[in-house]
Amino acid sequence: MHTSEKLGWDLPREQQEALRKAVRLEWLSLGITACTITLVAFVLGNSQAMKTAWIEDMLSTIPQISFLVSLLAIRRFRQNAQRPYGAHRAAGVGHLVASVALTLVGGFLAYEAVSGLVTAEHPTVGTVQLFGNTVWLGWIMMGVMAVIAIPPIFLARAKLKVAPILNDKVLFADANMNKADWLTNAASIVGVAGIGLGWWWVDYAAAFVISMDILKDGVHHLRAAVLDLIDRRATTPNNKAPHPAIADATQAVQALPWVEQAGCRVRDLGRRLHIEVFLVPLSGQVSLDQIEEAEEACRSVDWMVWDVVIMPVMRLPDIVQSTDD
Repeated sequence: MHTSEKLGWDLPREQQEALRKAVRLEWLSLGITACTITLVAFVLGNSQAMKTAWIEDMLSTIPQISFLVSLLAIRRFRQNAQRPYGAHRAAGVGHLVASVALTLVGGFLAYEAVSGLVTAEHPTVGTVQLFGNTVWLGWIMMGVMAVIAIPPIFLARAKLKVAPILNDKVLFADANMNKADWLTNAASIVGVAGIGLGWWWVDYAAAFVISMDILKDGVHHLRAAVLDLIDRRATTPNNKAPHPAIADATQAVQALPWVEQAGCRVRDLGRRLHIEVFLVPLSGQVSLDQIEEAEEACRSVDWMVWDVVIMPVMRLPDIVQSTDD
C-alpha cells in the first residue's frame, strides 16, 4: 500500500482551482444567507409559511458550514498511525449531520403546518407605516421573498458545475437545496397572498409544501450519507450510479499482460477513494515489481484514487466488481 504524503494531499490543478472556487462559493452563500435571514426576520408577521421559509433559510447554512469544517478537518488531521485513512470521512460526517438536521426539522415543520390546519388558527398580517403611508405588510413580505429567490439560482448552477469535479456530496446536496429555494419562496408568497385574500388555510398549506420539500431533501441525503458511512460501493456525487473509477481501475489492472483476471472493491472516503484490487496472476506467482506496476496502473485512472491495496488471489471473491460485471 502506497501512502506517500504527495499522493495523499496534492490535488491536480483542475481540482485545486475547483476547490478554491467551491470555498469562495460557500463563503458567499453564507454571507447572502445571513443577509436573507436578517431581512426575512423583519417581515415575518404571523405567516406560518414565512416562518417555515425563514427556518429553511437557517437550515441551508448547515451544508455550507459542514463543507468548510470538513475541509479544515481533512487538512488538519493528516494520515498517521492513529488515523491510517486520514480525516477524509469528515466530509461524510458533514453530509450526515446536514441530512439529519433537515429530516428532523422538516418533520417538525410539517407537523406544525398540519396542526395549524386542524386547529383552524387564522394567521393575520398587519400594516406598517412606510414613508408616511399605511402599507399592508404582505406586499413587503412577498416583495422580499421574490428578491431573495434570485441569488440561490445562480449559486446552485455554479456549485453543480464544481461538485462533480471534486466528487463532493456535501457540495452537491447544498447545490440541490439552493436549486429548490425558488419553491420555498414561491410557496411563501402564495401563503401570504392567501392571507390577504381571506383564505387563511392557504398559508398553512404553503408551509406544509415547504416543510415536505425540506423533509424530502433530508430523507434523500440521510439515506445516501448512511450508506456511504457503512461502506457501500462508491457512487457518483448524485448517488445514481457506481463511480466510474471502479470500472476504470479494474480494466487498467486487467490490461496488464501478466494478469489473468482482476476485480476491485472500492469505498468512498469523501473526496477520495480507497481501492482494494484482487487479481489472479497468469503464472500463479507475482513479484513485488508487478504489484507496484498494478498499483500505479490503478492510480493512473483517476485523481480520486488515493489509497490502493493489491491482493493476489487464486480466484476472485464474489463481492468484487470485475470486468465481466
